[in-house]
Amino acid sequence: MNKNIAVIKGDGIGPEIIEQAQLVLDKIAIKYGHRFNYTDVDMGGVAIDKWGEPLPDNMLDLCIKSDSVLLGAVGGNKWNTLPGHMRPEKGLLKLRAGMEAYSNNRPAKIWKQLASASPLRKEIVERGIDFIIVRELTGGVYFGEHKTETQNGIRYASDLLIYSEKEIERICRIGFETAKRRRKKLCSVEKSNVLDSSRLWKKVVHEIAEEYPDIELTDMLVDNCAMQIVKDPSQFDVIVTENMFGDILSDEASMITGSIGMIPSSSLGNGTNGVYEPIHGSAPDIAGMDIANPIGTILSAAMMLKYSFGLEEEAECIEKAVSDYLDAGYRTADIMPHHENEKKSCTLVSCSKCGTLISEFIV
Repeated sequence: MNKNIAVIKGDGIGPEIIEQAQLVLDKIAIKYGHRFNYTDVDMGGVAIDKWGEPLPDNMLDLCIKSDSVLLGAVGGNKWNTLPGHMRPEKGLLKLRAGMEAYSNNRPAKIWKQLASASPLRKEIVERGIDFIIVRELTGGVYFGEHKTETQNGIRYASDLLIYSEKEIERICRIGFETAKRRRKKLCSVEKSNVLDSSRLWKKVVHEIAEEYPDIELTDMLVDNCAMQIVKDPSQFDVIVTENMFGDILSDEASMITGSIGMIPSSSLGNGTNGVYEPIHGSAPDIAGMDIANPIGTILSAAMMLKYSFGLEEEAECIEKAVSDYLDAGYRTADIMPHHENEKKSCTLVSCSKCGTLISEFIV
């Protein structure tokens, strides 16, 4: 198989973690006889410095014409004083909209080797943590009008949260289909006790539910969901929610699994060309120190093989290599045990060494 991958290294630790994911992909290509062609794309702070904007149109075109996009991370303190439309994160929003990647899939699954790294009590972790957050990605408050103005000497700011029933329907349908392939439980998360957008969300979800009589649908307010994720995450199978709620809840969910550095994600629309990235940020405070955890990016590459290229065996091979790496006791700093007894059975490794070791476990 010959596939063209647009690679956005981005800012901060982005180039470091992307390098390790490419190392693993190259090993997969050798093992299974594939060819992955990489095209570098500038986005985020690096694009602002080089081209004067967070994602030039020609760079977006490269992503759209590729078979898939592998993304590191964007952003950093260097660009925080720029006006809103010039921030690195605007490049990410433009990428999602331009590729019509409206569905973000973020798994929250604890690896058995890292059970002790979860901040939750042991008895909660032992019940199991294995759910997926399906997040709407191209609508809501992130894409609404943002305005700051001064009236009578007082500053006002507003951000519009707008959803059409069509936008709600398409993401909720993905939620139902995802639940259908798993344990047949779907939790719809909104804030219908306050927001009109959430009341429409809830109504549309229940209309679609009539087409899926085998799926157990529950409704949950977002504040309650945030509590339930730490109280009893085992109750969840698939969570479907709007853009901002999904952004917040998925970061919370990542931390109960031990480290945000372990969590991959996929963003897809109606086709197979998607955006694959770890859910963490650019971590500029540790950039260039070779201590970042690249596993979230490596697992994102595995998701790309599975969902965009249909290479399930190859994806499982990467996941097994990650598991073998953890079994062998290798740990980057973020997942290194704190207790001395556990530390004795683990080996601290760098970001680059992590990528090398995981690639070596692909045999």
